[in-house]
Amino acid sequence: MADHVIIGAGSIGTNVARLLTERGESVRIVTRSGSGPDHPLIERVAADASDASRLSELSRGAKVIYHCANPPSYTVWERLLPPLQTAVIAAAKANDAVLALTGSLYAYGRQPGGRMNEHTPLAATGHKGRLRKRMWEQALAGGIRTVEVRGADYIGKDAASLYSMVIEPALKKGGTAWIPGHLDMPHTFTFNGDMARALITLAQDERAWGRAWHVPSPPAVTIRELARRYAVAAGRPPIKLIQMPRFLMHAVGLVVPIAREMAEMDYQWYEPFHMDATETAETFGLTATDLDTAIRDQVSGIRPEHADDGRRS
Repeated sequence: MADHVIIGAGSIGTNVARLLTERGESVRIVTRSGSGPDHPLIERVAADASDASRLSELSRGAKVIYHCANPPSYTVWERLLPPLQTAVIAAAKANDAVLALTGSLYAYGRQPGGRMNEHTPLAATGHKGRLRKRMWEQALAGGIRTVEVRGADYIGKDAASLYSMVIEPALKKGGTAWIPGHLDMPHTFTFNGDMARALITLAQDERAWGRAWHVPSPPAVTIRELARRYAVAAGRPPIKLIQMPRFLMHAVGLVVPIAREMAEMDYQWYEPFHMDATETAETFGLTATDLDTAIRDQVSGIRPEHADDGRRS
């Protein structure tokens, strides 16, 4: 029996587990493969978390259930996310556990000036945003203690992001990064470690329950500036950035499903995108990790261009 059950072992679930074990808390991580960090206080279980009966059994005695799972491809969201949401709500209800949900900004949809705070209406018109809205409403109506913690696009070690998809390969090879967004539009990025801290803090504070909050994050930065900082932190030369025409993803999306899914959210990358977390910071005393600190965490696996590799001439 564990005090905390975490669904998913990606960068968020792993960070939540790490922070909890640093406090001496017992953790059970549930994934399809049984993956997760190796630690004496962590039990890794291979199970289908969308099986409500099985998940309720695995959550017996838990104080908090952290839903940190997210399918890697947009194309399977409609199929995989609803049954998973139903199962985690059922498990929380069966065990009188708090349900902490890892949320995103998709449900807000396109907002004036690209600005969102904790009270911005959920006005998404795209199907992924509407799905996220329905899932949150389902949790609120589930008769449980729940909180949703929303973050912007992630930075930090092992985060699946713009960096891992296009910037990191260019840094490693010294090549060109084709960016599916405007290079000079401000965009909020959230450190995955800050998301994990916020999930834990808000799950354990009853003032947070029954509503959504934002993760305190560094000030918005342009992709051009972000790429420059990545290069500096990695000790690599600046990379060349090429802005993809906005229409291109829409055109490709006519025949490629993942491109179509990405095009639906392109306002996040071709227009300003600001997440305000002032209320969360003031209520719970949480602060954002410095952007350069988060960047250094993410590029830690890249060798500087002139690093000594141990060879001698």
